[in-house]
Amino acid sequence: MLTPQYTHERNFGCRITESLYRGLRALTLENEVLRVTFLVDKGTDILEFLHKPSDTDFMWRSPLGVRNPATFVPTVARPDGAFLDYYEGGWQECLPTGGNAVEAAGTVFGLHGEVCLMPWDYAIVQDDPDRVRVRFWVRTVRSPLLVEKTVTLNRGRGVVSFYERLTNEGAEPFDLVWGHHPAFGAPFLDPSCVIDLPGGEVQTVSLGETSRCAPGWGFTWPQVSGAQGETFDLSRIPDPRTRSHDLAFITGMREGWYALTNADRQVGFGMIWPLDVFPALWYWQVYCGALESPWYGRTYNIALEPWSAPYQTVAEAKAQDAQRTLVPGAVQEVGFHAVAYAGHRGVARIHPDGTVEGR
Repeated sequence: MLTPQYTHERNFGCRITESLYRGLRALTLENEVLRVTFLVDKGTDILEFLHKPSDTDFMWRSPLGVRNPATFVPTVARPDGAFLDYYEGGWQECLPTGGNAVEAAGTVFGLHGEVCLMPWDYAIVQDDPDRVRVRFWVRTVRSPLLVEKTVTLNRGRGVVSFYERLTNEGAEPFDLVWGHHPAFGAPFLDPSCVIDLPGGEVQTVSLGETSRCAPGWGFTWPQVSGAQGETFDLSRIPDPRTRSHDLAFITGMREGWYALTNADRQVGFGMIWPLDVFPALWYWQVYCGALESPWYGRTYNIALEPWSAPYQTVAEAKAQDAQRTLVPGAVQEVGFHAVAYAGHRGVARIHPDGTVEGR
């Protein structure tokens, strides 16, 4: 780990705190507006994205909690991989596949790929009151990727900026799908919440007997058909008593951004990203309707996830010629922002620099 032996232990402006959380290396970036904590030893998961003025953490916390792979051994290996045994909620980076376990590239990948379960390295690049910047990186095991992620937080702004690079270090082309998986939960998430985004076409996917949406293509955001012939507005968050579990893919957006606002509290979270890298938005909806292990109907959360394709695995994406292929030595770069804001009941637009325009 390349990191200075000494960092400034400020209690003002921008600052960085290195710590151990349940035995895992953690790194916290904060300023006057935000506190954001990364689990370095578990995929650089974002465990906490806290808006300090309103004391609002947007990230969902799973009832499973944070489990250290060094001290927790599951009873037996899951056929879909280890992701769910160690899923604490929060925000994961998913590579080189998403969704279900899949055979690809002569090997097997579990649910949501491999980088979200790996320990990363990091270096503190900048550490002063006006700006903190950290570079994270990891080399994958079952795929030939070098993944690099630089995270920046500036003084006085509720915006976290990400710059990422994927490099194929192999000697042959490599196919992948790539996504970010931030999940949101109570007490921030409640029926006053509204999702704003710049239109798009919706595909709904049934996840079993508790799906409230009818599976289908060609719906126009936010209206979709229900399983009983009714119509739902996907931009509104229902009550936990809905007891439903659904997945939707949104494509054809005019711009790559969304905002999730708690209208009662007038506080929200948003993302903005380039559509040429992440042209699809996955929308996972769990309103106490995810049954059996590990949720047993006790979870109330959603996830709004920018992805490189509207398909759950790299195999499904390849079948539709929607995979991302990196030739040997090729590099894929992307920059995007995550934003916390207050004082709005809804959002008209998030601008490219992360500025939020209310409606």
